[in-house]
Amino acid sequence: MRQPAYAPHGHFCWPELATTDIASAKAFYGSIFGWEFVDMPSAMGNYTIFKLHGLDVAAAYQMGPQQHTPPRWNAYVAVKSTDVGAARTVELGGQIIAGPFDVEGIGRMALVQDPGGATIALWQSIKHFGAGIFGEANTLCWTELMTRDPQQATAFYTGLFQWEAEAKDSGGFHYTEWWFNGTAVGGMMTMEVAASDEVPSHWMSYFAVDDCDAKTEAAKAAGAEVLKPPTDIPDVGRFAVIRDPQGAVFCVIKLLKS
Repeated sequence: MRQPAYAPHGHFCWPELATTDIASAKAFYGSIFGWEFVDMPSAMGNYTIFKLHGLDVAAAYQMGPQQHTPPRWNAYVAVKSTDVGAARTVELGGQIIAGPFDVEGIGRMALVQDPGGATIALWQSIKHFGAGIFGEANTLCWTELMTRDPQQATAFYTGLFQWEAEAKDSGGFHYTEWWFNGTAVGGMMTMEVAASDEVPSHWMSYFAVDDCDAKTEAAKAAGAEVLKPPTDIPDVGRFAVIRDPQGAVFCVIKLLKS
């Protein structure tokens, strides 16, 4: 019997889809990842929980007409205190976008923005600890910051979460891994110079798959756009970048080691 593997403090704990068409999103992600869903009534409308093997793996909600940002996957990090994290965000030069506020007795959260413009959610659990499966096929396995200023981002996130930044250089390719208490929790890349100025710094969610090529074709057949076709990352795996039919971007990856 699989036991829930809840993320501890300083780890990514919950991927959440903000979409303009929740019905289509359910159909799309159900078709490619085999997720089932449960709609949970809330003060803000239905909140959809995606499930796999009976455990929570992600969530989605319908964006309101007042929200003018594009559809996206939000990244949540588990923290001991949302209030402390929000205050520290401001001290480090970031901004509080929303909160801190209680979420119907299950947790306390805040949406914050780093100095480079990337948003991230802080989650202090009370009854809901986040996803119950990580790193298995069709679940979240990695979260990565795309930023124009890695030095600024390093100062911010090491100060906010007490992460350690481990820079790597392989054949001229620069990459940073975030580490916490001896565990790699995420990564960071510098956005390409050619990237549109309209694309802000952002966090990218990676979902593990058994076959990157087959999953990419399935997503394309279900109406998605392939932004980067399946590509090998030496000593890591094979990944692709996909934009879902509503516009949210995510990655799928077949890891060499899982």
